[in-house]
Amino acid sequence: MQRKNPDANNPWQNARIKAPAQRDPAPPERAPAHPRQDEAKPPPAQRRGEEVRVYGRNACLAVFARRAEDVRKVYLSEARIAGFKPVLAWCVQHRVGYRVVENEDLDRLSESQHHEGVCFEVRRHAPPSLSTLLQGIAQDRPALLIWLDGVGNPHNVGALLRSAANFGTRGAILPAGAPALSGAAMRVAEGGAEAVPLAQLRAGEDGFALLREAGFAIAATVPRAGEELYKSELPPRLALILGAEGEGMSMDLIRRADLRLTIPGTGAVESLNVSASAAVLFAEYWRQHH
Repeated sequence: MQRKNPDANNPWQNARIKAPAQRDPAPPERAPAHPRQDEAKPPPAQRRGEEVRVYGRNACLAVFARRAEDVRKVYLSEARIAGFKPVLAWCVQHRVGYRVVENEDLDRLSESQHHEGVCFEVRRHAPPSLSTLLQGIAQDRPALLIWLDGVGNPHNVGALLRSAANFGTRGAILPAGAPALSGAAMRVAEGGAEAVPLAQLRAGEDGFALLREAGFAIAATVPRAGEELYKSELPPRLALILGAEGEGMSMDLIRRADLRLTIPGTGAVESLNVSASAAVLFAEYWRQHH
C-alpha cells in the first residue's frame, strides 16, 4: 500500500454505615423527595474537577468492576436496589455512603433524565501522557489507537468509546487542553469508557514522533479523496485520527498523516457521523487483524 509520510524520520459526606459482615446491606439513608437547594449543587471537590458524576446502569457497574476504590458516594432509586446489592454491600464494608432517592433527585444530581436510576460520585484521574500509554502497549503486537481532533460532543465521544471497546482499541488520544470526560459521555459509552485507556497530549509534545517511534502508522480519515477503506491493507499498528463534524480535522494533521482513508458510500450525504465512521473503521481493522 502506498503511503505518504512527510515525517518519516520523526516517533476518580461518607455516611458511616455499619452492618454485620455477612448480611444484606442495612437500609440506607433516604433522601427527601425535594432536597434543599444546596443539596442539588455539586460538592466543592466536583466543581474543582476532582470528581465526576457517572450515571447509567452499565457505566456505573463498569466503574465499580474496574475501580471500586474510586467510588465516593452512590445514589440510586428504590427500583435499583436489588440489582446493585453487591455494590451496596461493598459500600457498607468500606464505609462509603449511599442513599435511596427519587427519580427527580437523580435528575438534579446527574443533570439528565437518562440516569437509569443510578448515579455515582467518582474520583477523577487526569489522563496520562501519550508516552505513558505507549509504554503499556507491546511493541511486537498489532494495536489500534484513536486520536480525537476536536471531537467534543459527549454523545459522539461516548458512542465512539463504546465501539472502540467492542473492537479492542488499545487507547484514545486527546489533544492538549481537551476537557475531561463527562458523565454524559460515560453513560453513552455504556461501560466502554472504562475499557479504553485515555491519554492526553502534553503541550509541545509531538504525537506523530512518539507514535512513529512506537511503530505506529498514522491515518487521517477524510470524507473524500482518500484511499478507499475496503481496498486498503491496514497496517497492524495503526493510529486513526478522527475529526469533529462540521469543521473536520486540521489540515496539518491530514498533511502529516502517513495515509488518508475514506469510507465509500452512495454520496447521498456528505459524510457519516464521526461515531458511525469510527465503528466502520474499527470493524474493518478488526476484520483484517483478528
